[in-house]
Amino acid sequence: QVQLLESGGGLVQAGGSLRLSCEASARTSDTYNMGWFRQAPGKEREFVAAVWTSAEATFVADSVKGRFTVSRDYAKNTVYLEMNSLKPEDTAVYYCAASGRWTMQIRHYDIWGQGTQVTVSS
Repeated sequence: QVQLLESGGGLVQAGGSLRLSCEASARTSDTYNMGWFRQAPGKEREFVAAVWTSAEATFVADSVKGRFTVSRDYAKNTVYLEMNSLKPEDTAVYYCAASGRWTMQIRHYDIWGQGTQVTVSS
């Protein structure tokens, strides 16, 4: 089974930027749609962004629209989440996940990474 490994999290000041990476252990380009989710302390995990297998279609949640961008590099089996103009409310553990469906629903994502912490200070 494909394994996912996130990286790139850290501590950043409000207004700053981070780029998260999610590297897959095997080819995912023609099989999986890839999503990013986040979970803040005491809150449910929520959808952030997704990119289709074709990479020609992406979708981001309204809460991050205009600030976050999702993309994928097929040659590297890697999906990225570029985060700009970060706010303290973006603080969370960020997870990447793979699904055989084009969906924003967590229950349809079958493969998950271990998560990477993003902390935005005010």
